[in-house]
Amino acid sequence: MDRRQFLTKSGALIASGAAVAVAHTDTAYAQAPACSETLAHEPVSHPQQQYRIGYTTNTRGGWEGDPFKGMREGREVGFRYMEIFGTSFCRPDTLYYPDNAEGLMRRIFEIGVNFVSVSGGAATGNTRFEDLDSREAVIENHFSMARFSRRFGCVVQKTNTGRRRPGGTTDEDLKVMAGTIDALGKRMSEELDMRLGVHPHLGSQLQTQHELDFLMANTDPKYVGLVLDTGHFTMAGMDPLAMGKKYGKRVLEYHLKDTKPEDRGGTKNVPGPEVDQMKTPYFFPMGAGGVDFVGLKEYLDGIEWRGFLNVELDTSPWRPPQESARITAKYIHDVLRIPL
Repeated sequence: MDRRQFLTKSGALIASGAAVAVAHTDTAYAQAPACSETLAHEPVSHPQQQYRIGYTTNTRGGWEGDPFKGMREGREVGFRYMEIFGTSFCRPDTLYYPDNAEGLMRRIFEIGVNFVSVSGGAATGNTRFEDLDSREAVIENHFSMARFSRRFGCVVQKTNTGRRRPGGTTDEDLKVMAGTIDALGKRMSEELDMRLGVHPHLGSQLQTQHELDFLMANTDPKYVGLVLDTGHFTMAGMDPLAMGKKYGKRVLEYHLKDTKPEDRGGTKNVPGPEVDQMKTPYFFPMGAGGVDFVGLKEYLDGIEWRGFLNVELDTSPWRPPQESARITAKYIHDVLRIPL
């Protein structure tokens, strides 16, 4: 299907108000107009290449205020897939969510990119995964963004788990989180044919190895997978290669960024929320030496893992984000031997 055909077909689906078949009658769920036949979403199309390379466009230091600038400059470097927070499309100046996916399609196709995923939930939506009373609101918020993301052909939906509270995350919190995440993943699978990838992240409710292992043990692998971020795992005290081996193909997507060489294998000094990465960065473009990317790729080659390797650099304090993207693109091409 060429670009014009895709736009036409996608536009027709979006205009119909029914991108997926829905069996529920509750008004909280999307429904097709009564006068038209319910349409099924496009079947999943499996890419021929083993790895696809993406880039996240919210790098502080020049890209954080304009998602389209990040897409344009990332495309100039050579990246063809972008992962972006759904909150970027909830602002008055970029208001595409929830009703104008076709307009966003046209804009990103003019740049020459597509999405890895449109991730998370809406800016005003509930992200309190640890609160049982918020469960339905959390599920609705994140499912609605997944439905939006699915219209771009995305099949893995990454999400964080809400801001970490000062007291941290308890096992009781984790039990509630596991129930909410399991229900969300099940709904995404059954209604959207998508996989949910949970993203452990510094400063979120899911940060430590104990928290990760608990959540993975108490959710269904059929519905809940993992987004393994090499930078966040390292700076939370985990070895990303060892954790990749532990969870194997349950890892649905990798986020790639580097750390200082002394943090290799899991830092002994986990940074707190007071550290400003624009002044004291601990994440860097690939090649800084803190992550064994060569070893990781050898392992993934060995198990025939397939999916997105998505570069995500949180900040670029010493150079424009596009230049940091060039450093990483060169490393991926020259060292890992993966085409963009």
